[in-house]
Amino acid sequence: MKLLGLLLGLLPLVLAAPAKRDGAPTVAIPSPAATVIGSTLGLVDSFQGVPFAQPPTGSLRLKPPQALTSLGTVTATGTAMACPQLYFSDDTSDFPAGVLGVLLNTPLFQTVTSAGEDCLTVSIFRPAGTTDSSNLPVLFWIFGGGFELGSTQTYDGTSLVSDSIAQGKPVIFVAVNYRVGGFGFLGGSEILADGASNLGLLDQRLGLEWVQDNIASFGGDPTKVTIWGESAGAISVLDQMILYNGDNTYKGKPLFRAGIMDSGSIIPADPVDCPKAQVVYDTVVKAAGCSGASSTLDCLRGLDYQTFLGATNSVPGILSYTSVDLSYLPRPDGTVLTLSPEVSISQGKYAKVPFIIGDQEDEGTLFALFQSNITTTAQLIDYLSTVFFNDATTEQVTALVATYPDDPSDGSPFRTGILNEFYPQFKRLAAILGDLTFTLTRRYFLNMVSTEVPSWSYLASYDYGTPVLGSFHAGDILQVFYGILPNYASASIHDYYFSFVHTMDPNNGSSYAEWPQWTDGKQLMNFNAANAVLLTDDFRSTSYDYLTGSAGSLHV
Repeated sequence: MKLLGLLLGLLPLVLAAPAKRDGAPTVAIPSPAATVIGSTLGLVDSFQGVPFAQPPTGSLRLKPPQALTSLGTVTATGTAMACPQLYFSDDTSDFPAGVLGVLLNTPLFQTVTSAGEDCLTVSIFRPAGTTDSSNLPVLFWIFGGGFELGSTQTYDGTSLVSDSIAQGKPVIFVAVNYRVGGFGFLGGSEILADGASNLGLLDQRLGLEWVQDNIASFGGDPTKVTIWGESAGAISVLDQMILYNGDNTYKGKPLFRAGIMDSGSIIPADPVDCPKAQVVYDTVVKAAGCSGASSTLDCLRGLDYQTFLGATNSVPGILSYTSVDLSYLPRPDGTVLTLSPEVSISQGKYAKVPFIIGDQEDEGTLFALFQSNITTTAQLIDYLSTVFFNDATTEQVTALVATYPDDPSDGSPFRTGILNEFYPQFKRLAAILGDLTFTLTRRYFLNMVSTEVPSWSYLASYDYGTPVLGSFHAGDILQVFYGILPNYASASIHDYYFSFVHTMDPNNGSSYAEWPQWTDGKQLMNFNAANAVLLTDDFRSTSYDYLTGSAGSLHV
């Protein structure tokens, strides 16, 4: 169905395509000097899989990315290699009918076609006929996947750029590949001592530097870059704002001037060498057969690809019982990600750029599908205490849980009464996981920064009525990224976003209702399938007050 939808969505573009130009689109870039040959589909030129770093293989495995010094000619017409992925199981036979099909039709959870370590590339999409004097604004996409899954393969920018052209607000779209899982976010004291932490974030940063050096050759304006991400990509956008204590400059100029965060912001985290991260490192080392090595890190670097990949997959993944208690994630290292994100923000150590941020209404339902053994309040408290919050006391977790009534009518998917209670405590756990990981931490972030920078926020409810899942996490990719459903939500969000990329204000040039800044009454734009209304951002205030008062104890 996804493929059919994409083909139907592209059909008008093909029919409206200009006459075929002579030769493939070709761009000469300066850093490193190279010729990049792309292809054209309809109204859009694409250049897929352009390397921006040396292959992180051999001695460069588990090392910060290194810029290329030479490249030559790149034929960027194939499928970009994905970085190595964590496996996830589709053995979910106990799911309610239809749920697995909904998930597997979502790009976030679709299997990549090819993966390997030589994967640090960018893919560029631009309006056909763009020249190096066009100076179009740039939308830089960071994919999601829990820092374990995902690649640029799943995010073809053709339809997005085509819609920007149709709206008269053309953009150049750049998608970056970065290392995920144990290749990009392994923790432990050995990793910290070696300077090998948060490699995926460094990959993204080097990709942004590549854009500064080269995007003008493709017709982009390097002074007008907006970074945009979903899920782990949105968390990455915030992390790029706080990297190096908020220094987002390169050669004396900002790498980006604005940000868009769809479902993700602050993730309070313990340091790279914390006990939880060390357990992950030791598990990988043991699975790799490196426990007896004089240098376990050198041993990991010397493994063949399949052995190391298997070892990194020996820990729980995001679609499992441990859920969003991630095995691999950005953690403070004192140098790159200097502090836990909420601390950096509270100290003003972030790049102060305008941003849009928002959530799906039911962020937690997807992550509460795997804990059907939890049927009582006591079991729920024990789960959160032992799996998630090692620094919190049982009393603190008990108090947190108490802010969520033990009543399915109050749980997520919200506004569905007693329906959709997959198992006892499902809707309650879904509400907690969604709020702590996404929805209420978003409000926490906004409350800390909204007086310093322009910001707009939203809540998406356009998938209301989806059985069990509701408006679930990642359900917006087909709507917002691809615009598959030609409804109000998809059209209006594209309109706002393209206006924001061009002017740093979603209202400038928009034909839709005024979207007030969040500081103006702390209001959200609540997007529905047929309309959008303003909603005061004060729901679940008791839970929010407890969260903000206990943030220091609720690190992952």
